[in-house]
Amino acid sequence: MSLHDDLSGVRWRKASRSSASGSDCVELAQVAESIAIRDSKAPNGPTLVIDRKTWRATLTQVHRGEHEL
Repeated sequence: MSLHDDLSGVRWRKASRSSASGSDCVELAQVAESIAIRDSKAPNGPTLVIDRKTWRATLTQVHRGEHEL
């Protein structure tokens, strides 16, 4: 996936751990073999696109408490 690909047609979903007030919302979308991540308050803002292997490794590290969130 290129940084310049159009993400307007992808199906975004809000992360299940986003706050109930809607103020801290992360949205994810599956794009080919990658995962796109964005802030729902800024849908036209920057989007992080990473491969699935990196996404799984990051989630594992978060679950282990290896990142201060």
